[in-house]
Amino acid sequence: MEYSPPPLFKQGPSALARLIFFVVLALALLISDARFKTLEIVRGVLGAGLYPLQRAALVPRDLFMGAADLAVTSATLRAENTKLRERNLQLSQQANQSALLGAENAHLRSLLQLSQRATIQSIPAEIQYDTSDPFTQKVVIGRGSQQGIQNGSPVVNEDGVIGQITRVFPLQAEVTLLTDKDQAVPVQIVRTGLRSVIYGTPKGDSLDLRFVPISADVQTGDELVTSGLDGVYPPGLPVAKVVRVDKQADTAFARVVCVPVAPVRGARQLLVLHYQNDVPPRPEEAESAADSAKAAKAKKPAADKAGAKGADKAAEKGSEKTADKPAEKPAAKSAEKPAAKPAGKEPAHSTRPTAPAAPVKPATPAAGQGANP
Repeated sequence: MEYSPPPLFKQGPSALARLIFFVVLALALLISDARFKTLEIVRGVLGAGLYPLQRAALVPRDLFMGAADLAVTSATLRAENTKLRERNLQLSQQANQSALLGAENAHLRSLLQLSQRATIQSIPAEIQYDTSDPFTQKVVIGRGSQQGIQNGSPVVNEDGVIGQITRVFPLQAEVTLLTDKDQAVPVQIVRTGLRSVIYGTPKGDSLDLRFVPISADVQTGDELVTSGLDGVYPPGLPVAKVVRVDKQADTAFARVVCVPVAPVRGARQLLVLHYQNDVPPRPEEAESAADSAKAAKAKKPAADKAGAKGADKAAEKGSEKTADKPAEKPAAKSAEKPAAKPAGKEPAHSTRPTAPAAPVKPATPAAGQGANP
């Protein structure tokens, strides 16, 4: 009796044959897809069909990440909302005080007959990129002379002074930051009113308040604002805060280290101020202008005198030349001229006969010359 497995357990081809078949099929598909891109459509269809399954598998992860982000975001928003409310209260209080102080200031100025302060116009700008020089603290903004940017205009943001316009192009402008080593701003201390000048440092991370006497009342935490005495920066703009005061006995001035109030390197949006100062020029400048005008007036009469002297010298030279010429020519001319007419003039219609002319004698030949035949 021949043994044979039931139809349910028939195995068909052997395992080795199937392995070789699938290996060859896989290599053929890889080569055809790499060379001829034959499976792009199949891959797209499978991806579109399996996408809902992938999203369903990622639902638990998305729920967990969304809940975590919601918790963090809500906490952050609550904290920012609290800070903004506090800031809003402070600004509203300052606005009320500023309105009262502005009215009082206008009343006092009208009472003292002082001129009103100039208005300040602002132009918004955005930083485009830093300059290529690594040894300077400068940035380039996307506003230029065509938008009304002027050279020397101060640049600020919502916190305080950022820098100053130092070069203007038609569509761009260069801003020298407050921390640059060549930048100087006249400031004054809010608490005491002491005026001085603040400079940048070579490192660009702090500010140096110079020319402060040792006996001056300067403390850590004092706020510095622009004094407005230079005519470039409007008065009252926040500039820096004092962080360290070093007083040494062997020097006449104290070393005051400050940090800028505004994020000089972190600012992105800026305001360019157009400040017009109506203060008259300094007495030295007025005196120099008057002296130059007087010198110009003095030069004009001197030039006139010099011209007159030149004319006199030319006249003297002409008289000398006429005196040096021989007197033969006038004599000859007088000889050539006819005899003077009689004193008594006769009318043109006179018929008085004229005397006949005397006969001319022939010239005798000179000695040693024979007479012509």
